[in-house]
Amino acid sequence: MHPQYPAHWEADVVLSDGGTAHVRPIRPDDADMLRSFYSRLSAESIYFRYFGPRPRLTDKDVVWFTNVDYDNRVALIATIGTEMVAVVRYDRVQPRDHAEVAFLVEDAHQGRGVAAVLMEHLRAAARERGIKTFIADVLPGNHRMMGLFRQAGYTAQSQFEDGVVRMTLDLSSTETALEVRLAREHRAEARSIARLLTPESVAVIGASREPGGIGQTVLRNLLAADFTGPVYPVHRHVRAVAGVRAYRSVSAIDGEVDLAVLAVPAEGVLELVEECAEKGVKGLVVVSSGFGETGPEGRARQEELVRIARAYGIRVVGPNCLGIANTDPAVRLNATLAATLPGRGRVGFFSQSGALGTALLQRVAQRGMGISTFVSAGNRADVSGNDLLQYWEEDPATDVILLYLESIGNPRKFTRLARRISRSKPIVVVKSRGVPGGHRAPVLALPDTALSSLFAQAGVIRVDDLVQLFDVGQLLAHQPLPAGPRVGVVGNSDALTLLAEEACADAGLQPGVPVNLGARAGAAEFAAALRSVLPQVDAAVAIYMPPIPGDCREVAEALLEVARESGKPVLATFQGALGMPVELRVTDGPGDDSPQRGSIPSYPAPEEAVRALAHVVRYAQWRRQPPGTVPSVEGIDTAAAREIVAAALAGKDAAGEASGGGGAAGEGAVDRGAAGEGAVGRGAAGEGTVGRGAAVEEREIDATALLACYGIEVWPAYVAADAEEAVAAAERIGWPVVVKSADPEDARRAGTVRIGLTEPAGVRQAYADLAALLGPGTPLAVQRMAPQPSVPTVVGVTQDRYFGGVVTFGLGEVTARLLGDQAYRLAPLTAEDAAGLVRSVRAAPLLFGEYGYQAVAVEALEDLLVRVGLLADALPEVARMDLDQVLVGASGVAVLGARAVLRPVTALRPDVGPRRLS
Repeated sequence: MHPQYPAHWEADVVLSDGGTAHVRPIRPDDADMLRSFYSRLSAESIYFRYFGPRPRLTDKDVVWFTNVDYDNRVALIATIGTEMVAVVRYDRVQPRDHAEVAFLVEDAHQGRGVAAVLMEHLRAAARERGIKTFIADVLPGNHRMMGLFRQAGYTAQSQFEDGVVRMTLDLSSTETALEVRLAREHRAEARSIARLLTPESVAVIGASREPGGIGQTVLRNLLAADFTGPVYPVHRHVRAVAGVRAYRSVSAIDGEVDLAVLAVPAEGVLELVEECAEKGVKGLVVVSSGFGETGPEGRARQEELVRIARAYGIRVVGPNCLGIANTDPAVRLNATLAATLPGRGRVGFFSQSGALGTALLQRVAQRGMGISTFVSAGNRADVSGNDLLQYWEEDPATDVILLYLESIGNPRKFTRLARRISRSKPIVVVKSRGVPGGHRAPVLALPDTALSSLFAQAGVIRVDDLVQLFDVGQLLAHQPLPAGPRVGVVGNSDALTLLAEEACADAGLQPGVPVNLGARAGAAEFAAALRSVLPQVDAAVAIYMPPIPGDCREVAEALLEVARESGKPVLATFQGALGMPVELRVTDGPGDDSPQRGSIPSYPAPEEAVRALAHVVRYAQWRRQPPGTVPSVEGIDTAAAREIVAAALAGKDAAGEASGGGGAAGEGAVDRGAAGEGAVGRGAAGEGTVGRGAAVEEREIDATALLACYGIEVWPAYVAADAEEAVAAAERIGWPVVVKSADPEDARRAGTVRIGLTEPAGVRQAYADLAALLGPGTPLAVQRMAPQPSVPTVVGVTQDRYFGGVVTFGLGEVTARLLGDQAYRLAPLTAEDAAGLVRSVRAAPLLFGEYGYQAVAVEALEDLLVRVGLLADALPEVARMDLDQVLVGASGVAVLGARAVLRPVTALRPDVGPRRLS
């Protein structure tokens, strides 16, 4: 890494057509690359940039352009392979927060979105260097440059003078700018996956004549699937494989190659990637093992594989993967090791496991579900589940998304995408708790229960195992969403209908009275019963288990007819069959064996059907809720909060009064060591700004002043050295009061608080009791008594490097703490998020007047959670914060204490700043 610019100024990016490029600052040793780039520019491009002819760059020009100080003068270049294809630069002018900006893109790469992504990165670098405004002088005929600036989403003004249009861009963040960036990212990543899944030609490198070889297996599967384009086996020593002409190398192929499958020993992969790049291959599937899963040497080889591929604009699936498939009749791609590929369906399926992939596809085929596309990512070195989500959101052939995840490369981006996509297409996930060694995956600081909460917040259906993944997937793929939790049960077995009823109750559904038709019931009885039940419920489970198996087509046809008439979901336990039995399929006509919407999924046991239905009911309920927006609340002063954080991290006392009775808010702060330069903080718009001064590694502070900046009052507690000081404090506060330990850790222990003290004698006795209980020298404090009755709760913030700020909530009673009854939501919180957070803990009924408790002011609690969420999102330096306890009474909330641990932010979150491949 060049010593003069930050590491995060380099990035791999996806261009608008799905190709990739590398972005980095220019360096003095780029002189020859710059000359070569300039020699390929058209006269028109040069004229628009320099307002006149400039056939070549002088040596002085080259030195000036390649030697920048990465502060007052910054230039970023985009490279593909070994060539520079674009450059964008700024030069600081007066006033010092202004800079002139210009860019040049090689003619052959114009229209690919190179300039747009370079401008995103230049803007981020400029903001870090304190620049707030870009100025660009543009010739009136340069519509491409003017369009780029106007479409960037930032506030732009233009003025025509002396034959030149001067454009002024305010670099402050706007919602429009964010929307533009995310929309460009979405289109680019979707197209990059579309190029992989819809190739017009495929080369299989390593396809030998050896029976059972990996390359030959992929080749035969491609041929058996009747791929619609040419297939090229590549092998150095054979003339044909599986009856198809073979080529000695990729470069020897006389036609274009869109996709290459590499099935060679790991040691030879890197050389072949460069050969594929020279051939113009757009995508690679690396089924070879021997990479990140094998240890440090393999990981280094894997990183180099990705570096080379991305440098040349190639996306990579794998390595150590099963492959990819597309059942579209116009493509018919089976570039996998699995001979059994499911038929055409409406389900997109992503699996990170190569070893499990074959078994998973077999299970899908056995159930008769069908898939639209399939990707096995293996070590997930490049293409990830996030990329596939972007593609499937746009794919009209995909209605349901199934994910088997072993790691999440960019968790915050995943939740952002899932929250949007789940509104139209359900996402069902199995997430293993461990992370295989071959994956480039973050180690999350959050427990697995938190991950489940964040999935639920985004509308993701998380299931426990692969059986449930397919159980839920087939229901979503073939039946409509239920409008509510009411379930009707119709069957011909008293025992099985009873089991279904009990399973509904256990799953939180509302079962009606089961209808038992008796063992001899036929098509007419089932149709009549189902028609009578469906108007009263939101979904139905039909159980057909005849005592003597036989021809059941009439019963199946009756169930199908009634289900389609009702428009409500119907599930079945149909003769104990699994998946989509032919008898319960709706097809397009004779010869079509693929199930269509309206087919009834069957499960071996009614409990399994109900379990799948319960997941779908909860998802449908989430989807009916409005998406929500982060509320605009009064009393927020983020700038003041940042000053408090900066002062505390610099070792200075923060402004404001401490809860200890008059000291600074930073009083009692604990330094945890020194951090080096280059710490990244948040700028005025919540973006990364690079600090240069030394800062403490970690510092604990009283959070009273910090919370006050977000309209949250922490009740003062006055430390008393003896009983008489405690009485004096009580007199100042006003009766009634409480006496408690001043140590926040003691608040988690039962018996460390004396409440409802109304006179001096009571305070003296309480002080004496607690001093004896906690030991001499334990500081004790006096605090105003909160209105009773009230429910104790705990609110917190955890800052995860990859998820960002996470708000936690639970009840403050000892039992709830011991049971870990805590819920999580990603910050910032919408009003709906805050309401869901309160209601998602198991002890939530105590807040709503159940079990003899009085109902409390839940609205005030939700407002507090929203404010804490705003703080957590805006201040990533707040590594942890505990509001302990928060008493929720009938008229409001009382925050009795709050501590925060601050830590300098040394790296940007993956989703902050300009687009990049992570």
